[in-house]
Amino acid sequence: MPETPSEPRWLDDDEREAWLALVAILLRLGPALDSQLTRDSGLTHFDYQVIAMLSMAEEQTLPLSELADQVNSSLSRLSHVVTKLEDRGWVRREPHPTSRRTTLAVLTAEGWKVVQAAAPGHVETVRSLVFDGLTRAQVNQLRAIATRIGENIGESGLRTLR
Repeated sequence: MPETPSEPRWLDDDEREAWLALVAILLRLGPALDSQLTRDSGLTHFDYQVIAMLSMAEEQTLPLSELADQVNSSLSRLSHVVTKLEDRGWVRREPHPTSRRTTLAVLTAEGWKVVQAAAPGHVETVRSLVFDGLTRAQVNQLRAIATRIGENIGESGLRTLR
């Protein structure tokens, strides 16, 4: 005999206010970052994340699967964006020297110039939208909260549509 679902665990007033504040951030921050990067550098925020992660990697090279993890993307979405960045001459794909099943993404010299030019404006926007109004303790709390929420998402087994 199937078990009947129990009463939903409704949010209390504090949880609802926190949730609505988080939803507002989720809906507004991405477009604000996209807007600044598009206006100043001709990049989407996702494009920037891809080349920024490559710029910080050893030899500015990462396996596509690792890069996908770092930018919170599916391999198919990342592959599409890498193709676009390849067409612009900012990234190239190379076979892994020891694993025939692995493809590497490599930031080109031109891609390095693009990320260097875009970074100051992007960091200033992130600083003004996120960090300028926070104390150091709040920054540490934000990191802890965001990390825990990310872990909850990972542990849930739910796949996001990316």
